Amino acid sequence: MSARGRPPGAKELLDEVHRIGREVVAPHAASVDQDARFPREAFAALKEARLLSAYLPVAFGGMGLGVGEIVGICEALGHYCGSTAMVYAMHHIQVACLVHHAAGAPYFQGVLRELADRQLLLASATTESGIGGDVRRSSCHVAPDGEGGFQLEKQAPVISYALDADAILVTARRAADAQPNDQVHVYVPRADTELVPISGWDTLGFRGTCSLGFTLKARGRLEQILPAPYADIHARTMHPTAHVSWGALWVGIASDAVNRARASVLAEARRTGAVPPTALRLAEVDVTLGTMRSGVRHMAAEYGELLEAGPGSFVADPGFPLRINNLKVATSKLLIEVVGGALMVTGIAGYRNDSAVSLGRHLRDAYGAELMVSNDRILGQSALMQVMRRDH
Repeated sequence: MSARGRPPGAKELLDEVHRIGREVVAPHAASVDQDARFPREAFAALKEARLLSAYLPVAFGGMGLGVGEIVGICEALGHYCGSTAMVYAMHHIQVACLVHHAAGAPYFQGVLRELADRQLLLASATTESGIGGDVRRSSCHVAPDGEGGFQLEKQAPVISYALDADAILVTARRAADAQPNDQVHVYVPRADTELVPISGWDTLGFRGTCSLGFTLKARGRLEQILPAPYADIHARTMHPTAHVSWGALWVGIASDAVNRARASVLAEARRTGAVPPTALRLAEVDVTLGTMRSGVRHMAAEYGELLEAGPGSFVADPGFPLRINNLKVATSKLLIEVVGGALMVTGIAGYRNDSAVSLGRHLRDAYGAELMVSNDRILGQSALMQVMRRDH
C-alpha cells in the first residue's frame, strides 16, 4: 500500500473502464454530441463502478488511485467519447482540490465520505463575466451574514454540466474589500444554489459538457470555504491536474482517430493485396500520437512525485508550472495534427458522418482543445515565466 492507501488491481480497473467505454459510452457518443446533452448513460455506469471517488483515499471510501492512474482512466474514456472524458476529468480536478487542500477539516471530511457513498458529481465555476478566462481573479465576493453564514453571487459565462452536478466549487474574492486575486474556493451543494441561465452551449465540439453560462446565487456556512487560499489550490492542484488530465483525454481522442485510420488502411490492404500509400501517413500520425502520450505520462509521473514529496517540492521546482503550461499547449496542437492526419488517411469515409471511420466529432473536439483555456493566454503566462526564470 502507498501513502494514499492504494489498493491493488489498477489493470483490472482500467479493463473495466474500457468495458464501460465499449458497452455504454461509445454507443451513446453520437447522440451526446448531436443533441449537446449530458452523457447520463456513461455517468450512471461510472457511478455504479464507483469511479467518481477513484482519487479519494481509501480512508474516505475511495480507491486511493494516484495521478497516473486517473490519467489512464481519462485517456481510456477519451477513446470513446471526448465529452464524457472531459466531464470526468473536470470532476476529478475538483475532487483533487478537496483531497489536497481540505481533507483535514471536519466539514470536508464529511463531504468526502458523502462523495464516496453517493458518488457525487462535482463541477467548477472559476470564470467570470468581465474577467474572462483569468481564473486567478474574481470580481464576486463572499458576503458573510454575521451569523456564520454567507451569500455569494457570480456571473459565470461557463459552468460545465452545472445542471447535472451535485455540487459546484466556486472561486470568489475573500471579502468585499479584497483584491481580485485574493480568492477563496467555496463548496456549494446544488440544493443551496440557484442557477439562472445567461448563455447556451451550441458549439462545434465537446458538446456533451453542457457548458452553459449562469448567474449563480448561493448561500451556505463559512465552513464550506476551503481552508487554503485559492492561490495555493490553483498552483499545487487545479493547474497541474487540469493539464495532465485534459492532455490524457486528448490522447484518447487521438488514439481512437489513429485506430480508425488504421482500420481504413487494413481494409484497403485486404482489398488490393498490397500496402496502400496511406500506410505511410498512418505511420507518421502514429509517431505524433506516441509523442503526445509520452509527454502526458511523463508530466503525470513528475506531478505525482511532487505530490508525494509534499508542498515544499513545488517551491523547490519553480520550473514546474512552465513545463505544465508547455504540456497543455503542445498536446492541444498535436491533437489537431493527429486527427487531421488520420482524416487524410481515411479520406472521404472519415469526412462522412455516417461512416464507421467517421472523424467529424474527433476533429471538432480537437479544435476545442486549443481554446479551452486559450493557448494564447497560457503562452502569455509562460512568456513572463521565461523572462523571470533563472537556471542554475
